[in-house]
Amino acid sequence: MSSNVFVYGSLLAEEVVQVLLKRVPPSSPALLNDFQRFSIKGRVYPAILPVDKKQVTGKVLLGISDYELYVLDTFEDVEYERKLVEISRMDTSEKLPAHTYVWGKKDDLNLCGDWDFVDWKEKYLNDFVEMAKGFIDELDQPESLPRVATYESYFQNGERAST
Repeated sequence: MSSNVFVYGSLLAEEVVQVLLKRVPPSSPALLNDFQRFSIKGRVYPAILPVDKKQVTGKVLLGISDYELYVLDTFEDVEYERKLVEISRMDTSEKLPAHTYVWGKKDDLNLCGDWDFVDWKEKYLNDFVEMAKGFIDELDQPESLPRVATYESYFQNGERAST
């Protein structure tokens, strides 16, 4: 069985998806209505929450296998909840069901402003790809670290941690 997954943050980068899924699945630009994307203080990745009359631009990854969905679930960790939503493809206007990852703490005081993919890509892509490689290396270990711990070993207050 395959699924569609709406992505709106670091997973917009094909380089990150390639590391996590070992392929870049077909995708299409997409919109998610009645949600808003936020920056998170102290993190380099964004969050989304339901907000009436707002929309999030992103893309939909098509044909995601159950195992790939497991990898994404584990990568998104306990901070996010996977939800089934309806997205609109921007290339065809087709509406599709898709999974997406919604921030778990709806009243989080650390959510602030919007998140900019171009800025993120310029500042954090290379380190994020390295962090994703570390995550994948850990994934199949019997006592793997949660993704947040892997993230924190690479980033500290939004900057590359010194090693």
